[in-house]
Amino acid sequence: MSGTALGPGGHWRNWVGNQSFVARHMAKPASEDEIAAAVAAATREGLGVRAAGSGHSFTPVVATSGLLLSLQQHAGIIAVDVERKQVTVKAGTRIGDVGRALNQHGLSLINQGDIDTQALAGALSTGTHGTGATLGNMASQVVGMRLVQPDGSVLTLDHGDERLLAARVSLGLLGVVSAYTLQVMDAYNLKETVWRDDFAACLERHDELAATNRHFAFFWCPVPESRHLYCLADTSSVSNTKRDFDVCEMKVMNITTDAPYTRADGFEKVAYSSDIYPIEYVPNFHELEYAVPVAHGKQALCEVRDLMLTKHRNCIYPVEYRFTAGDGGWISPFFEQDSVTISVSGGPGIDYWNYLRDVDAILRQYGSRPHWGKLHFTNVDDMPKLFRRYEDFRALRRALDPAGHFLNDHFRPLFA
Repeated sequence: MSGTALGPGGHWRNWVGNQSFVARHMAKPASEDEIAAAVAAATREGLGVRAAGSGHSFTPVVATSGLLLSLQQHAGIIAVDVERKQVTVKAGTRIGDVGRALNQHGLSLINQGDIDTQALAGALSTGTHGTGATLGNMASQVVGMRLVQPDGSVLTLDHGDERLLAARVSLGLLGVVSAYTLQVMDAYNLKETVWRDDFAACLERHDELAATNRHFAFFWCPVPESRHLYCLADTSSVSNTKRDFDVCEMKVMNITTDAPYTRADGFEKVAYSSDIYPIEYVPNFHELEYAVPVAHGKQALCEVRDLMLTKHRNCIYPVEYRFTAGDGGWISPFFEQDSVTISVSGGPGIDYWNYLRDVDAILRQYGSRPHWGKLHFTNVDDMPKLFRRYEDFRALRRALDPAGHFLNDHFRPLFA
């Protein structure tokens, strides 16, 4: 490692183009040894180090003027333990590739989000989730990790080590993740059913649908044009309302023993789990998302809806609403809190900040927490109120990285 030379840097931007920066050095390591060598070389020069997955965050989580590591070449399945139902995966592996590999072994991810092109490390480190009132975020499936430390050594965390809870959602602040071991389950098919309801009917069935389905989620669309912005299907033929505005595009998914099929109209289908979860998004939005305590979810959504129908009538992107069970991650958005997530978006090139601030003002009154990969206004004064283990996380970060090589300007105010 002592002879490792850092290569040239360059410009980086995220998938939607709202974050960009120039790094002094860039590297695409293809192994854990290469990650370790690059990290050690950078820290010897006193440089900051950040790692990028697939660039799906809307916040400057990977921004650095030092060394930027891309994990795209450090990808693939390391091992599958069918008996223990565990898989060990390199950190740069895309979520969809994990699902496809598991299917070959008769296994499935327990749950996943609605984008499967994310790198595993980026998704887990920021708290990415799917939907399901009894299902945790994706990081809650982690039972082991390998973290490259500032000096190039590797820290192994296993189930039972309390630091693993801190590292599951750690924003790259405890080291560069090299590999994960995930708890998975026997392969299963999901039956997906979608339909349209008006807003009042959706809220009336809110509790019932969350309790009786493995997965329940919806998009509230204020105007007919809203669904086009997220390329949502036209569900008018399976609608319980004659309206095409102020409606909810509903979805439930449940494990089934049915063989794969798709109904002629496309609004009901059965397939292997990881083939059902993803939605195709066009990168035409900049998203804010908070985890709201589930008891306040309906009220918070009603207030956001009111805001959009009155003060911000030009903000017409759908509002996404999902469920996630609480977990033990020290700075997870769902730390010890069953939640619903409320997501709103502004369009590129539009001054949406006053709208997002007004949404923040509504959601923060309920003790809501940010999705770390999405736009938010959380500050250092908020942190101890939102996360009981916040000071423990900061203490661990300082112990593992006392010089702050893994911090950047975005995270330094919150975690230094």
